[in-house]
Formats: sequence, C-alpha cells, structure tokens
Amino acid sequence: MNLFDVKGKKAIVTGGTRGLGLGMAEGLMEAGCEVVIVGSSEKVHQVAADFCDKGYTCFGVKADLASREKTYAGFKECLEKLGDDVDILVTAHGIQRRHSAEEFPLDEWDEVLNVNLNSVFIFCQEAGKVMLRKGYGKIINIASLNSFFGGQTIPAYAAAKGGVAQLTKELSNDWAKRGINVNAIAPGYMATEMNEALLDQENPRYSQITERIPKNRWGTGEDMKGACLFLASPASDYVTGTILPVDGGYLAK
Repeated sequence: MNLFDVKGKKAIVTGGTRGLGLGMAEGLMEAGCEVVIVGSSEKVHQVAADFCDKGYTCFGVKADLASREKTYAGFKECLEKLGDDVDILVTAHGIQRRHSAEEFPLDEWDEVLNVNLNSVFIFCQEAGKVMLRKGYGKIINIASLNSFFGGQTIPAYAAAKGGVAQLTKELSNDWAKRGINVNAIAPGYMATEMNEALLDQENPRYSQITERIPKNRWGTGEDMKGACLFLASPASDYVTGTILPVDGGYLAK
C-alpha cells in the first residue's frame, strides 16, 4: 500500500493561481488528484487551462472571498465542478495590509478578517458537510508563523492567522472521530508576492530574516508540496489538529 496515494481524489485549493497555493495545487495534481483552483480574478481560468494543457484535470473558479455571499457561491461552483463531491480542501488564499496598529483602518481590518478567516471557516464548514456524509475528508488550512508570534504592522493578519490555527484545532475536535482530519501548515518566510517588500535585498529585514533561517534561504511553493501531500494522504490518518511549520527551521532557532 502506498501511504501517499491520493490518485483519483477530488480537491479544492483556494488561492491556487500563484505562490504557495499554486505550488500545492500542482503537487496534488502531480499525485493524481482532480483539482479546482479558486482565484480572485479571471487569471484563474488561464492557470487552470495551463494545467489542463499539461495533462492534469483542473478547473478554475473565480470568487471574491471578501464577500460572504460570493464565498458561498464560489464553494457551490467548486463542488459542481467536482460532481458534488470533495475529498481534500486546502485553504491557501489570503491578503496582507500593513499599517502600525494605532493607524490601522477598520475597513482594511474587516477586509483582512473576511478574506483570511471568515471565508476559511465558510469553506471548511461547507466542505465538512460533504465530508461528514461519507465519513472521510482531509482539510488543510494555511496558517502562518504569525499564528505563533505577533509580527509588526500587521495586526489584522496576525489576528486572522491566529484564528486559523485555533479554528483548525476546534474543527479537528469536532470532526476527527467522524472521519475528517483537519490540520494546518504554517509557512515560514516565503518568496511570494505577499512578501515583496521584505524580499528587497536593500531592506535590512531581508538579511536579518535570512540569517535566522537555518536553511539559509526563503521558501517557495515547491517546498509546500510534500507537507500538503502528507496531510492530504492516508499517511496522515492519525495526524489531526496540528499546526505544521514549513519554515526552514526558523522557529527552532
């Protein structure tokens, strides 16, 4: 038996058009999954078409996850693409807004919490309903190192990612004995568009961060594939409610 066999499984990956979500969606397709990727722009359809051109089974769904109504509609469309079934959910979408706490605009606070936490719960809840009916499912949320520490100038993001970690544990407690494993991956410092300002090598924070990472480099979407496949496969059947850092050793230093 191949413990990492997910061939034929049906997966939804939000934030699947770029960065970490793109890497994990690709990893699941490479392993034989049928995948719906969710993005916030028309680009999602081109990315899905590009995957199909490579011989994978991939569908694209455009959804505004800042809107509760559109989040529900987006999930419904994902489910329809997969024949009203889902085995694996990866919530990899997210946005970032940076201001010092005393200046943080409340409209941006609401936007970040809606996208990074509220829509995560909706997707988990809706996927959970499907998975509970068949007694099987794997939910993989994307937390953050900011689920462990607070960061600076990102109060909304830190609050949301702390919430994702706690939500992951609570859902696991509710659903583990009913066949659903709920875990989260906490990526370290990743070379993605969200971290563009920090990736400027003229920024002193870039060298400070890099020096603390024992692997001595920032991560990529490729680095997320193994952890995602592990948590999506039978290899992790007795792993639930955990927050798995994929950080090049940053937290251990």
